[in-house]
Amino acid sequence: MAEIVPRWQKKSIQTAMTERRVLLLVGPHQCGKTTLVRHLDMENTEYHTLDDGISREIAEIDPLEFITHEKGMLIIDEVQKAPDLLSVVKMTVDENTQPGQFLLTGPSNVRKLPGVTESLAGRIAKIRLRTLTEGEIRNTKPGFLERAFDQDFKYNWHNYDRGELIEAAARGGYPEAMGLGERARRRWHTDYVKALLERDLAEIARIKNHDAMRQLVRFLAAWSSRFIDLSAIGGGMSIQRTTLESYINILETMFLVERVSPWSDTDYGRVGKRRKIFMADSGLIFSMLRLSVDLIRRDVDRSGKLLENFVFNELASFVDAGNGKYELHHYRDREKREIDFIITRDDGAILGIEVKASTTVRRSDFKHMKWFRDRATGKNPFVGIVLYCGKTAGSFGEGLWLLPLGAMWN
Repeated sequence: MAEIVPRWQKKSIQTAMTERRVLLLVGPHQCGKTTLVRHLDMENTEYHTLDDGISREIAEIDPLEFITHEKGMLIIDEVQKAPDLLSVVKMTVDENTQPGQFLLTGPSNVRKLPGVTESLAGRIAKIRLRTLTEGEIRNTKPGFLERAFDQDFKYNWHNYDRGELIEAAARGGYPEAMGLGERARRRWHTDYVKALLERDLAEIARIKNHDAMRQLVRFLAAWSSRFIDLSAIGGGMSIQRTTLESYINILETMFLVERVSPWSDTDYGRVGKRRKIFMADSGLIFSMLRLSVDLIRRDVDRSGKLLENFVFNELASFVDAGNGKYELHHYRDREKREIDFIITRDDGAILGIEVKASTTVRRSDFKHMKWFRDRATGKNPFVGIVLYCGKTAGSFGEGLWLLPLGAMWN
């Protein structure tokens, strides 16, 4: 995309720089980290990128000289390419406790890289940048969760039809891929995953079986929005359980997949413990499975999987923008009562969200929400929302609401 899209995490970055000595901005390649840090509208900053070979050599030969700066903040892009800098940064900020001295960026969790022994605990704030959300593309503010908790739905939103929503989910949020046609975008996503596994994998783990990793990415794209079953996944790929666990951990570190933990803040003894897995960008599902928009429109199961992952990507970005105010979970108990997403607020309030790929909703679609409201929340206030592909909004009882998906973007 030629224009600069305002990012929701900009405010979190600016806040963190007034509180912590070091800020680490992490996220997948090509999600816009460099663009964001170079457009923070901050004076008194100095910028270096370790993509530059000369800068990287200087950083490795004389790291102390490299991080010495006269301006207020030093931005080091792609810091994972010289991880030894972290120990020198620690030494520097231990001597000078002023906040906002360093802003580091990287495509993975730098502190998990092999050879990195310095955690910078207590000195560093980590902020995740995801691929572009639909709300950012439409230049809206990330206020949906607060309005949902307050049950404030008296505002205007763009009414998407089902086809528009499927196309948005299929497009995903990698800026460079968004303007491409369906086939070109599929090639871009495929090349992107291949490049990650060939180049970045060596920085994280000593794995030479790239074919198995590529197969696993496709397998997890098909598994997206389901509960993790290592036995079933490993059996389908002939991979041992311990190896599979390590592979999924690596893919999560590379921001290709993400796991969501179950909500368990309850004394109810029948709550499930398994996590759900999602692709970190819904466009990857579309491309890895070689789908087409026409096929998805006719296939309720596949459109449901794609749209649930799409909503997950949006909700996770809302949670990130809340700067610690919210947590994202799912719910399922042994009686198979299930709610796609549970979002808790720091005051104990609970928001449940179900995603429907249809344009119609029945009263029975709220039955698990009603049970959860009456039996599982204790004294905590609860709001339950069904997001669907229709255009009518309304109340389905105390604290229960039907909303079009477009309501997420005011």
